[in-house]
Amino acid sequence: MREKELVLYKHFKHGDILNDMSWLMTNYQDDYYNTEDKRNLLFDVIHRLIELAGSHGYEGNLWHTYLTYLLANNENAFSMASEIKGAVQGSINQVALHDFAIFKEMFDCDLTVLENELHAGCIPLLFNYENINNESKFFNKRIRDRICELSVKLAQTESPEEFLSIMEGFYKDFGVGKFGLHKAFRVEHGEHGAKIIPITNIAHVYLEDLVGYEIPKQKLIENTEAFVSGKKANNCLLFGDAGTGKSSSIKGILNLYYDKGLRIIEIYKHQFQDLNDVIAQIKNRNYKFIIYMDDLSFEDFEIEYKYLKAVIEGGLEKKPANVLIYATSNRRHLVREKFSDKEERREDLHSSDTVQEKLSLVARFGVSIFFCAPDKREFENIVKTLAERYGVTMPEEELLLEANKWELSHGGLSGRTAQQFIDYLLGKE
Repeated sequence: MREKELVLYKHFKHGDILNDMSWLMTNYQDDYYNTEDKRNLLFDVIHRLIELAGSHGYEGNLWHTYLTYLLANNENAFSMASEIKGAVQGSINQVALHDFAIFKEMFDCDLTVLENELHAGCIPLLFNYENINNESKFFNKRIRDRICELSVKLAQTESPEEFLSIMEGFYKDFGVGKFGLHKAFRVEHGEHGAKIIPITNIAHVYLEDLVGYEIPKQKLIENTEAFVSGKKANNCLLFGDAGTGKSSSIKGILNLYYDKGLRIIEIYKHQFQDLNDVIAQIKNRNYKFIIYMDDLSFEDFEIEYKYLKAVIEGGLEKKPANVLIYATSNRRHLVREKFSDKEERREDLHSSDTVQEKLSLVARFGVSIFFCAPDKREFENIVKTLAERYGVTMPEEELLLEANKWELSHGGLSGRTAQQFIDYLLGKE
C-alpha cells in the first residue's frame, strides 16, 4: 500500500489502523520480522476494526467501511471545495485523482494473503460482518447507512476517475467531517481556544410533537425557511412561560431542516467570550448554523450579555450570512430588573441610558416569539392528544380529572406538565 504517498488525505483519526495494515501488507512475507509478532499485529488490527464497527454501527466489508470512514471525515482542500461547489476544476482535481488512485488500490487489495501467510483464520470475518447492535454511538442511522452504501459504491468503481466522481457527489450532498456527519454540537474551551464538539446522542424532537402553538411555530418556521434558503433572516428570541415548548421548537426546527444543511451549536453564557472563535470556525462552511442559547437570562451584576451584544450586531466584523442566534428565555427583557432599580435611577444622572443599556440586547433579536401557558381547555386538549398518541386507554373523564389533580401539584398548566402526567401513567402500566 502507498498510504505515505497521499498528498491531500493525511492525518486521519484512527489512522493507526491504516498504517498497521499497510505495514502488514508490505512485510507479511519478510522473514526479517518475527512471524508471531506479525500475527499478533494482525489480530490487533482486526480487533480495532471490529471495535470501530461496534461503536459506529458498521456492517458489511469492514475494511471498505473503514476506508470510507477516513474519506468521509477528512477535511482537506479538495473535500471542502467539493462541499461548497460540487465538482471542482484546476490542479486540486489532479491531486485528488492521485490520492483516489491510491485509495482504489487499498479497496482492491487482497487481504486473504495475510490469512494464508500468517495462518490467521479470522480475515473472512471482515468481509461480511453482521453487527449485533445497529445503534451507533457516533452517527445517527441515516449517516451510518450512507457510509456503508458509499463503501459499496467505491468498491465497485473501475477507475480513479469514477472514484473521484462518487466522492465529489457525496461531499456535495452530505458534506465532510464533523459538520457534514453530525447535526448538533456543543462548545468546549480547550488549551488552544474554543473546540466545537459533536453531540452524538441528541433528542429526536419534531415540531408536530408539540401540541398547539401553531402561530409561534409558524413564525419560527418562516424565519428558518428564509435562512436555509439563503434569504435575509433574523435572530430569534423565544420567550414566555416555563414548559411551553420553546426549546422543543428549536430542536424540532433542526430535525426539519437538517437535510437542507442546517446545523445547531449549543453554547452557554459563561462561554460567550468564545463566540467570536466559534463563528470564525464556521463562517466559511457550506452549512447554515444556528447558535442556540437555552434559558438565557442575566442577573443585573452579570456582564456576559455585553459579549453577546457585540457579536450579534455591534462589532466591526460583520456577522456571517450563514450564522443566526436563537435563544430561549422565561424573561422578555433577558436582563433582570428589580423595583430597587427605580430608586437607583433617581440618583442616576442619565437613567434613560441605563434603561437602554439593559433593553438593547433584546432589540438585537429581530424576531421575538411569545409562548404563553395554556388555559384549562388547551391543557386538557394537550393531555387528550398525548394520551391518544401514546395509547393511554383511560376513560376521558377520568383522564382529565387525574390530569387536573396532577397539574395542581406538579408545576401548573403547561405542555411539559401534560407530558410528565402521561409519562406517569405509562410508567404505571
